[in-house]
Amino acid sequence: MADLSRRSALAALGTGAFAAPLWAQQAARLGFANGERPVAGGFPEKGAMIVQRSRAPLLETPLDVLGRSVFTPNDRFYVRWHYSDIPLSVDAAAFRLRIGGAVTRPRVLSLGALLKLPRVEIAAVNQCSGNSRGHFTPRVPGAQWGHGAMGNARWTGVRLKDVLELAGVGPGAVAVRFSGLDRPPVDEAPWYAKSLDIDHARDGEVMIAFAMNGAPLPMLNGFPIRLVVPGWFSTYWIKALDRIEVLTQADDGFWMAKAYRIPATPMATITPGSSDFATAPIGPMVPRSFVTSHGDGAAVAAGRPLALGGIAMGGTVGVASVDYRIGDGAWTAATLGPDHGRYSFRSWSATASPLPPGEHRVAVRCTATDGRAQSDAAIWNPGGYQRGTIETIAVRAG
Repeated sequence: MADLSRRSALAALGTGAFAAPLWAQQAARLGFANGERPVAGGFPEKGAMIVQRSRAPLLETPLDVLGRSVFTPNDRFYVRWHYSDIPLSVDAAAFRLRIGGAVTRPRVLSLGALLKLPRVEIAAVNQCSGNSRGHFTPRVPGAQWGHGAMGNARWTGVRLKDVLELAGVGPGAVAVRFSGLDRPPVDEAPWYAKSLDIDHARDGEVMIAFAMNGAPLPMLNGFPIRLVVPGWFSTYWIKALDRIEVLTQADDGFWMAKAYRIPATPMATITPGSSDFATAPIGPMVPRSFVTSHGDGAAVAAGRPLALGGIAMGGTVGVASVDYRIGDGAWTAATLGPDHGRYSFRSWSATASPLPPGEHRVAVRCTATDGRAQSDAAIWNPGGYQRGTIETIAVRAG
């Protein structure tokens, strides 16, 4: 990783800018009905991305990019904003992080003051709650993501715990709420804000990051600082973080009480059409795995060994094993790549026996270190959240 001294980090945290995207020159097929989306460049600090929406930006990482390295390049890291009024530039010298609410010493911190705190680094997957929503059956409303609303990075920053200690958490604190520089489009709309229980916020792993993969955060990924909540869905990873509020009661704001809620059932699944079911805020991620060496419908050579590869994640724990299956055959163990930590992607590879001519389904399954394993059971909820079922692709041998 690049050396990020205080001086070099401050110099790198300059002013970012947003430019309008170029129109797409090609399209991506996302593996589900009506799943073709343009692929475009022209977004600031980004290469070619699958464009779900240009304002507010929803940019998906092509799955083949995710398979090239367990660490997703910054210029291909997916983007998800809720409101169109996002920060277009930030003056790093004037930027301030405000910490208030139930604290004994309200603080207003410059980036320089923040960078004086002890540094930490962690490898962690950032995944949208609705990643793979387009694969839900029956279909549900919302951004029709394929599998690329996720990415993995080495995040560098400071512990949230240390920042809270600067302000002094007051008695009776139960939660911490976070919000950023993005703004609602009208006064009546709720500011985008999320909260964590106080013990979670002070666990020493939740962090305020100023760099990813050894470089400053891209503007579209939260420059100049963002929250990193390892193992949890990205709805909590507030971008362009500028406000922290310690609460003495549970957060009853829209984005906690109404939005991003899942059925309070195992695997967050219910029967389509169900109503009046209990819900809970979405939180920790679940095990997942993907084939990235081949796209859905890829042509392969018949009668020759088939080299497979991909990525897996354990959610809040590490990856214990990955298995693959061809058609209705037996599950076979794959070889795992290096372990970069329990919150990181982990690569896997395998060589399958030669395939006869025709179409074959390739499935991949992750088992986490806590024993949880993906299953074939259908997962459905009206938000299209927390998909974790076994994924398959088709290959045609010829």
